[in-house]
Amino acid sequence: MSYPDNLKYTKEHEWVRDNGDGTVTVGITEFAQSELGDIVFVELNDVGESFDKDDVFGTVEAVKTVSELFMPVAGELAEINEKLADEPELVNDDPYGDGWMVKIKLSDSSELDDLMDSEAYQEIIS
Repeated sequence: MSYPDNLKYTKEHEWVRDNGDGTVTVGITEFAQSELGDIVFVELNDVGESFDKDDVFGTVEAVKTVSELFMPVAGELAEINEKLADEPELVNDDPYGDGWMVKIKLSDSSELDDLMDSEAYQEIIS
């Protein structure tokens, strides 16, 4: 499994990519998608909604379970990955690329400092 060094991670298995423009892209890790199994449905909240850190922003439904998605940072939902409505398997096929879930306009960029790097994340899942 891969855990790119340019991403930050949460204990709830979300990854965060800083886009450098006050927004971040969020998805679930390769570990999370492998634990869930084949993903058959992704439900995400609406663009424009604001969230606090750790709020639920959607769910992922796999063949064997439904799992909530948690906001890694506070902010406003700026964009959702529309492709996931018709192709939820993108999360399994490319969790760090085409399987991204949402883009968030950050409320406080210093919250990124509280997230784990890839080494710390790998320690909690091994």
